[in-house]
Amino acid sequence: MLTDRNYFLLAVLLYAFSTLYSVFLWRKGFRRDDIANYLLLVAAFILHSTALFKRGIDLKHCPVYNLYEATTFFTWFTALTFLVIGAWHRFRFLGAFIAPVLLGAGVFALMPQLDPPRGDAPQFTGALQSIHAAMSLLSYAAFGLSCAAAGMFWTQENNLKQHKPGALLSLLPPMQRLESAVRGLMLSGWLLLTIGLVTGVIYLQQYREQFKAGAGGDLKIIWAAVVWLAYLVLLVAQWRGRLTGRRFALAAIGAFIFVALTFWGTNLLSPIHQQ
Repeated sequence: MLTDRNYFLLAVLLYAFSTLYSVFLWRKGFRRDDIANYLLLVAAFILHSTALFKRGIDLKHCPVYNLYEATTFFTWFTALTFLVIGAWHRFRFLGAFIAPVLLGAGVFALMPQLDPPRGDAPQFTGALQSIHAAMSLLSYAAFGLSCAAAGMFWTQENNLKQHKPGALLSLLPPMQRLESAVRGLMLSGWLLLTIGLVTGVIYLQQYREQFKAGAGGDLKIIWAAVVWLAYLVLLVAQWRGRLTGRRFALAAIGAFIFVALTFWGTNLLSPIHQQ
């Protein structure tokens, strides 16, 4: 009988096939609505969902306990969001950018040390802890999709500036719509992160004696506050017209690169998040 990790491994293999096919879509300049890549991601999502469902049934709570579970949950929501958006054919091009992200995160999650035996650390199954973890991870997924949309905007702008016919013949949405997508996804991520931080603070207050380290000096909490503030600054600057177009797209890409490169390290260096 296949375990949840076996199902996730099969999902990652399909993400790899989708990534290879995305290279073909890149070379063609997205000039046709090829549903094959979308169906590959649908099949991968079904296997991915099965893996999460089996792990959740075993744990009897949302599977976000360790880095393996957090990563699989993050990639699952990213895939789900794309599949919903991709139901409209004009946005299926995003799959060519989402697939490599899903593949990279999936390969990372499969590292054995990220999923230690269940008895190595205590388990917390409280609702607040699950809500905090889920909302935080969903916010990072939304930031990732905002980055993908920003990449589309940057690609479209470059093609138009260089007068490449592929920019006119492709299925990319108008640049104004892409900029709105970047802003909307970023705002959604910020709101989700706000909920995650608030529930996290409440959870720490309720169980403050359980955590020996002071929350105020915890690296992951400081990092989350910095990320929250950084995205707030970007949203305010865009709303006031001081950061628009190409600069806003590059800022969205840069902000998510920072999140992606520092998330795992700060999590490992956080005493609270290792309990």
